[in-house]
Amino acid sequence: MTFHKTCLALAITLSLAATANAADTIKVGVSGPFTGGSSSMGVSMRDGVRLAAQEINAKGGVLGRQIELIERDDEAKNERGVQIAQELINREQVVATVGFINTGVALASTRFYQNAAIPAIANVATGSVVTQQFLPPKYEHNYVFRMSAADNIQAPMIAAEAVTKRGFKKVAIMADSTNYGQLGREDMEKALDKLGVKPVVVEKFNIGDVDMTAQLLRAKEAGAEALLTYGIGPELAQLANGMAKLGWKVPLIGSWTLAMANFIDTARANGDGALMPQTFIQNPNTPKRKAFIDAYVQTFKPKHDRIESAVSAAQGYDSVLLLAAAIEQAGNTKGADIRAALESLQKPVEGVIMTYKSPYSATDHETIDGPELVYMGEVSKGRVVFAHPEDEQRSVANAGQSAQ
Repeated sequence: MTFHKTCLALAITLSLAATANAADTIKVGVSGPFTGGSSSMGVSMRDGVRLAAQEINAKGGVLGRQIELIERDDEAKNERGVQIAQELINREQVVATVGFINTGVALASTRFYQNAAIPAIANVATGSVVTQQFLPPKYEHNYVFRMSAADNIQAPMIAAEAVTKRGFKKVAIMADSTNYGQLGREDMEKALDKLGVKPVVVEKFNIGDVDMTAQLLRAKEAGAEALLTYGIGPELAQLANGMAKLGWKVPLIGSWTLAMANFIDTARANGDGALMPQTFIQNPNTPKRKAFIDAYVQTFKPKHDRIESAVSAAQGYDSVLLLAAAIEQAGNTKGADIRAALESLQKPVEGVIMTYKSPYSATDHETIDGPELVYMGEVSKGRVVFAHPEDEQRSVANAGQSAQ
């Protein structure tokens, strides 16, 4: 009888231990706009994050524990992003958070992670200042990292495409009124100035605007040979459609958001030929990229098998791979140790954007350090393709793989 009681007690203990271990997950916050005008970026990012987490968990997780994603919709609102940051840190006790689509939300939210010594990986926000707020020596350590190409990389590429490659001397700038649009516009003007070009007009529009005729007319009358943009998809589509109504046919060259589905689908044929910098284009030109694209399409079934924001999905996916590698290297989930591991990753991490080899350091929290890791995309028949053959060749080389 005593033996049976002992066995029963042992079984109960093991069962409780197993339950405790199953519940002992690694909580990772995911913050982004899953509704509203920025949702194509937010949902694509979230789904890329989900896909990476699923793959890691299927292989046993990290440190023998499963990754648990704590997802929150920030609605592209700064105040909502602040609320979510406090909730994820204080109530959910996440070990890190990935996301931050909109520059304004990133700027408002990341200071809470900095103060809590919890890593925050901005996998889509491109405002140049996002990773520059908490630099040493003013701050002992910086807890904000980035996956995307910052605007101080994109803007010079846009300017070079228009002025150097295509020979335009008269360009107009159209930027939305958000932090993203206006900070990008500043970077664009600086980039043009270095090329000896001053924009013939600089115009602004608001989120939700559907008629930019007045701004477009001023640009046309000023003799602009190209329109350079910084804004979000839906409003950019109104620019393309407005140009068509005016019969004004000049190249539309802008930031990476011209690749978003809500631009392409709303502008339709008027969007063809639009050019933009991209860190990732939905092209299965390496085995890793093919596997990612196939898994994404099969799992999330996007319309026309086209990822709504391929850049956001890929950067979201890779951010989780880097975070998992850092936790594995750290050997624990302490914020300071994860940060230190991110700054000194010892093993290469094969992502879909590139194979990451020591992507961060204590003084550099950008995975994309220059234009050699970014490619010019072009809208063609409802999809984004490589604008220049040499860019596709470079993208394969950066992946560290052989082409398909």
